[in-house]
Amino acid sequence: MITIGNVKDLNIETKVVHGCKGYDACTGAISTPIYQSATFRHPGLNETTGYDYSRLQNPTREELENTIASLEKGKYGFAFSSGMAAVSSVLKLFKPGQHIIVSDDLYGGTYRLFEEVYKGYGIDFSYIDTSEINNIKANLRKNTTAIFVETPSNPLMKVTDIAAVSELAHAKGIISIIDNTFLTPYFQRPLELGADIVIHSGTKYLGGHNDTLAGLIVLNDDGLGERIKLIQKSEGAVLSPFDSWLILRGMKTLAVRLEKQQKSAFILAEWLNRHEKVDRVYYSGLEENPGYEISKRQSSGFGAMISFHVKDSSLIEKILERVKVIIFAESLGGVESLITYPIVQTHAAIPEEMRERLGVNDRLLRLSVGIEAVEDLIEDLQQAMG
Repeated sequence: MITIGNVKDLNIETKVVHGCKGYDACTGAISTPIYQSATFRHPGLNETTGYDYSRLQNPTREELENTIASLEKGKYGFAFSSGMAAVSSVLKLFKPGQHIIVSDDLYGGTYRLFEEVYKGYGIDFSYIDTSEINNIKANLRKNTTAIFVETPSNPLMKVTDIAAVSELAHAKGIISIIDNTFLTPYFQRPLELGADIVIHSGTKYLGGHNDTLAGLIVLNDDGLGERIKLIQKSEGAVLSPFDSWLILRGMKTLAVRLEKQQKSAFILAEWLNRHEKVDRVYYSGLEENPGYEISKRQSSGFGAMISFHVKDSSLIEKILERVKVIIFAESLGGVESLITYPIVQTHAAIPEEMRERLGVNDRLLRLSVGIEAVEDLIEDLQQAMG
């Protein structure tokens, strides 16, 4: 992998700005060019420029893939057309009759993919609280081949000890997979903690502007890298050159955005904690969060995702109708603050019994904190909550 000036130990604040190469070697362009070409000319028979067909590789996508690998301190990076395309590609590593342990508090789209698509191919899934390592140990089977973890989890911000999960997985000869969407490599790098595969919905914080879809996979293992590359080029769910450029452009401001968003999230979480109409706040940066100490140990930040239960479910509709600065919409991680009602939006695919057990009920809201003035966000929530 090429790194800026062959220097591999740059601070991540510098790496997100410059990317892998730093500039286009052919033209000197500071912004990576959008190579909007499906195919590339061969210099002669059995000769190649390194690029033949954009489904196999494209220079713009390659810069993104090398950049995310560098940020995660991985060997291989892969960019896909959406976060779910990335998750789906990882699932294709497994075979009928195999078993995967999954965080029970997770994005509803991931649950839907596992249960309504891959379960039909004979893969079995167990949904457990992975924030307790003993729960994982108790659910291991002879045919368990992977542990799939969201940390912090969506939407209740449970924190799983990545190093402990990875150590257990390695001891059992199984694969550890970490969804790092909420914290990004700026705050958390699971490969350094022993994880085998890292997944991102690049749509969220990496892109940062709610203007494109993307999925990313990073790993170190040569064998897994070859298999994912085969899946990527054979199925073709690759990220387009323009969308690759949008994610690269978004990542240039990742550090400044996340620092601002996290600062505001702390203030908002504490304000919500004191609000008379709020029952409980879920934010991994609060000391009362059960995963607070683990977060301090394995991450350099807590991110900007907050969930909270209101005391009266009748307040939900009022909040969603009254917010003006905060936008009632799905997704997260952009510069605009978004509020989501998980039970009918992001987690509708999860069975009611499972949602109720977790606490994803009709009183829960999820807030993705943007870069607006935090005073305006507080005022907006105050007037919306009446």
